[in-house]
Amino acid sequence: MYLSSRAMKLFLDTANLKEIETVSAWGILDGVTTNPTLLSKEGKVNVEKHLKAICKQAVGPVSMEVLSEDVKTMVEEGKKYAKWAENIVVKVPMTVEGLQAVRELRRFGVSTNVTLIFSANQALLAAKAGARYVSPFIGRLDENGEDGLSLVSEIIQILTITALKLKFWWPACAILARLRRWLAWVQIL
Repeated sequence: MYLSSRAMKLFLDTANLKEIETVSAWGILDGVTTNPTLLSKEGKVNVEKHLKAICKQAVGPVSMEVLSEDVKTMVEEGKKYAKWAENIVVKVPMTVEGLQAVRELRRFGVSTNVTLIFSANQALLAAKAGARYVSPFIGRLDENGEDGLSLVSEIIQILTITALKLKFWWPACAILARLRRWLAWVQIL
């Protein structure tokens, strides 16, 4: 493993077009992650039009979370999102149904991001199911007295041993000290 210019990416966690436009203009934005809650904060918007606008502004991947909880509907919803723009990544929850949806969506060539990752085993399952990204809930773990950065280290160790390909989507990286500490002891994939 080695450090490279593609190792760390900055993703904005928002559905606000003005925020995306502003940060994108700085030349540092690599993508956007959003969800139904963030979309609802934008008022009454047409989800398809709004997501297409986000995808147009964002240089890289845009992760949009499904609302459904059953496999069939998650897959239908994910395929629908993927048709809206080439840079859509479908975000699914880390559940048994979510893993099944990831496997099915991969068959259709749809990139996925598995969210609600609280353990290295969950990340491994997501990778085995075919996810392109995982979103470990590092901040939530830290809030509950656990060390979220240890989870990142564990996931990297498992990926190194298994040679599975997977990227981290870590939009909650708001604390610079945490990032410096993380970069000091973790070699990024």
